[in-house]
Amino acid sequence: MPLTDKLNHIDYNWYLVRTKPGHEKELCSIIECCKSETKNILEAYCPTHTTVNVYHGGNERRMPLFDGYVFVLATQKALADFIRDKYPNASIRYNRKQAKEDKATPCTIPEVQMKAFMDFNENYADKVVVLERPYADYAKNPNEHNIPNEIVRVLDGPLAGCEGYVCRFRRKRGLVFEVQGVMPGSHLTVYYPNIYELHVVRLHNAEGDRLSIGTEKDRAADLLVGVLQACGCGKRTLSMLHDIIEHLAANLSLTSLCLDLQKQNHKALSHRLAEMTNEEAGQLLNLARYEHDNNGYVRKAYSKLIIRPFLTPTSGIGMEGKGEIKFKHDEFTEIIRRVDIFEEIYYPSKKKSAKVAETYYAHIGIVENHDSEEYTLFANWDYFLGEYFLTSGKANEQLVKGTVKRVACATQGACGSSTINGKLKQDEKEKLIESFRNYSPTLYKTLTDESSPVKAISGFKIGDNCLNVFAIKSKPKEIATATDTLIHTCISICTEINTTNHLALWRRYLQTVWLHK
Repeated sequence: MPLTDKLNHIDYNWYLVRTKPGHEKELCSIIECCKSETKNILEAYCPTHTTVNVYHGGNERRMPLFDGYVFVLATQKALADFIRDKYPNASIRYNRKQAKEDKATPCTIPEVQMKAFMDFNENYADKVVVLERPYADYAKNPNEHNIPNEIVRVLDGPLAGCEGYVCRFRRKRGLVFEVQGVMPGSHLTVYYPNIYELHVVRLHNAEGDRLSIGTEKDRAADLLVGVLQACGCGKRTLSMLHDIIEHLAANLSLTSLCLDLQKQNHKALSHRLAEMTNEEAGQLLNLARYEHDNNGYVRKAYSKLIIRPFLTPTSGIGMEGKGEIKFKHDEFTEIIRRVDIFEEIYYPSKKKSAKVAETYYAHIGIVENHDSEEYTLFANWDYFLGEYFLTSGKANEQLVKGTVKRVACATQGACGSSTINGKLKQDEKEKLIESFRNYSPTLYKTLTDESSPVKAISGFKIGDNCLNVFAIKSKPKEIATATDTLIHTCISICTEINTTNHLALWRRYLQTVWLHK
């Protein structure tokens, strides 16, 4: 809204004034000096930002954010008179006419928009770099086969609510985002060099999330495993998985596969595969194509099958509207439960975010402890926990418990390292550790709190096989409650790791636990 003068005339606006490049401060100074004697000119604003010339030893210099422009809060007549009488080298910027018959109008910036721009410029302009390329160019990383860059939202501070891409420049991970320009409909693409200085949360990229891309082949294999188990293949499931994908790799036709299965008297399996949706069929064929190009991939990547990963996007077994079913295996009983996980998603092309619920299926195994009349419920976190159990000593201590660590650094004097009584003087600095304690509190509690009902177990025995699992013990009458606790704990760990900007390595391991879609 325009400001109101003393006579209630609504004609104060922010005007864009063009001057010679490098003369912005001069114009602002003259306006400030003449304000007292010039009616109806209230303020002049010259935005600046700082650039760092790293190749000159980190020297900084301030330069105009908009070369040759100054923003003036005034009435149009007062500003035009001032330029005519005091500074004829400047001119008011006018909007482009849409048609020849249109009347030329001066370019004005709404007060709310101008205030937001000034707030950003005063708080962050000296910390960011203005980029020349448009914002959309930073959606993917050209150095990593155009894999989509991660998207985050800033949670607090002057940039609260800002959403942007995590990009790497000069080996530093920073945030690329847009800020509202002062021209109507215009935006600036800027880069904040150190994203770890900001409190951010990761958003699921609805148009290409790294976690979803990383689980494409796993989702296809898991889909087929679920179908095979539902059709009664039992211990033959793994060998049939290998055979079917290799068959498709040699002959990329589901119709041909179904006919061959019928001839082998696998009628139920043939019928189920024939009824697959286009999306399901596409997943299997993509895996078969990868097997064709990488002969032996499936046998190597899926060499062990005890229980499916904790979270999968398909049940495999027809649940017929049920929220939970039990499926009997030789060594254990499997509970398959439908769960809805809420995620913050972002559509880069639309620049819109939303919170949606995605349906997944949690897989929990139950084995009976005959000597104690108890049951153990477990979830398959084999590879994830296997990597954790490989850490040892100080590495494990920092990963789990470390909030900060102290790093000693020599203090340099004018003649080199300074000494005290012949010894090198050391300063201690604190460095934040990417620990579970800091960024995945549920996982930290599960690993360290002796009172936690859910435990991480290495080499949990299931028949003749072993798995690294999260597990909980239960009396027969408390199995439902124990199932709830185990599922809730594992989902909390999944979402905490997936939404933090830290723990990137563990987010990669998470792909074997949560087959994200």
